[in-house]
Amino acid sequence: MAYDRKKIFEQAKDAIVKNKLFFIEDIVAFLPCDKTTFYRFFEVNCNEYNELKDLLETNRTELKVSMRSKWYKSNAPALQMALMKLICTDDERKMLSMTHTDVTTNGKEMNIPPFMKTNESQS
Repeated sequence: MAYDRKKIFEQAKDAIVKNKLFFIEDIVAFLPCDKTTFYRFFEVNCNEYNELKDLLETNRTELKVSMRSKWYKSNAPALQMALMKLICTDDERKMLSMTHTDVTTNGKEMNIPPFMKTNESQS
């Protein structure tokens, strides 16, 4: 079957926008061609392929911004902690990690009796 490359490209762009797609592989599911034809038409790093990737990245960015906004407004501690870990500095992240070494001893080894060590502290 002969496919119209320009038509497939326009259908791919429409599918990305209408269905809020995030991955190249998802595009093919919405097209009337198979994966081999898609990659033959749009080789990696050709202009059209890069344009499709940019549209996918726009969808990902919009979703990430939306999710972070919801996390910011949420009272759920797990969501607030997830957001903090995304936006904090390395020093703040170290302070958030609940390891005895980092929090209580400034990164120095603690003398914990062997029978009190957890699997994490034994390694």
